[in-house]
Amino acid sequence: MSQGGGARLFRKTWIAGVRKHFPGEPKPGYVTPWEETPDWERAAAGAVYDQVRQFLELSGGQASRLTREQKSRFVATCWTAQMYKHFEDPKPGYVADWPELPDWQQETDSDIFEAIADSLT
Repeated sequence: MSQGGGARLFRKTWIAGVRKHFPGEPKPGYVTPWEETPDWERAAAGAVYDQVRQFLELSGGQASRLTREQKSRFVATCWTAQMYKHFEDPKPGYVADWPELPDWQQETDSDIFEAIADSLT
């Protein structure tokens, strides 16, 4: 899958996860369609997709055996690194440590890891 395709998969899975796990009505920015997603966010999504893909490939696919929490932590850490790359002084919520993330976001990050793993098989 191309990086553009990987970034789109990331965003599609993010939106599906938000709709599934978010309590109540999510902020519009959480479910912005791909066509309206800012360039920096598209680039970050593509980079995280690539990091997860490489992690899975380098483990011979065995990283898919991680727990949902471990999968979520990996995606969250990769995303945090992208926030530091794209913003000089990111909002605290953009770079919060995994235990500080809301449950819906932790679950969505796990869904993203699993969607990427599924796309490689």
